[in-house]
Amino acid sequence: MTDTDNTMPNPLEKSATPAFSICVYCGSRSGLDERFAALAEAVGTWIGKHQGQLVYGGGHNGLMGIVADATLAAGGRVIGVIPRALVEKEWAHNGCTELLIVETMHDRKRIMAEYADSFLALPGGIGTMEEFFEVWTWRQLGYHDKPIGLLNSGGYYDSLLVFLQSAVTAGFMDQSLMALIQSSSDEDFLLSNLIEASKRSNIRQDLAQI
Repeated sequence: MTDTDNTMPNPLEKSATPAFSICVYCGSRSGLDERFAALAEAVGTWIGKHQGQLVYGGGHNGLMGIVADATLAAGGRVIGVIPRALVEKEWAHNGCTELLIVETMHDRKRIMAEYADSFLALPGGIGTMEEFFEVWTWRQLGYHDKPIGLLNSGGYYDSLLVFLQSAVTAGFMDQSLMALIQSSSDEDFLLSNLIEASKRSNIRQDLAQI
């Protein structure tokens, strides 16, 4: 467990460099359908088996804890980032490879984004969607060029995607904005695409300026 200040950590300075580093947003609850937990476990296992690093919100509850435990069990690294005020509320995961305790939610999201070279949203509630939309907005504004994925397992995000397309139709968004995210119900396919895209992207490091 590590307290951190406003100095941005640099993942390249870590002693064991992972094959990739992916930020996963997901629910602090498991949901009512057991398939959501199975999905989180499959994602974590995929990350670990491919020698990757999971970056997430540092909690032990719900899908957050499941994806972290699965990554660790499969041999991957896990970086958890959690605000001090949520250490007890979200049951901070002390088994993380590295657990960073920060002061604010903004610090949490900024540091998670800096550690990651791609982003993936699993099923979750308003917190998951807020994080997904924020990192998508940051890409639209040019603060980063990192790939973003929406794992639409079981059609969970079908209605959201329909709504977003309606915003394009209404003229509040361009179709080019939709092209900045990848959506699939197949976790293997989506994870592979995100990792390959992150290797090709010319990643800007402007998030510290937000």
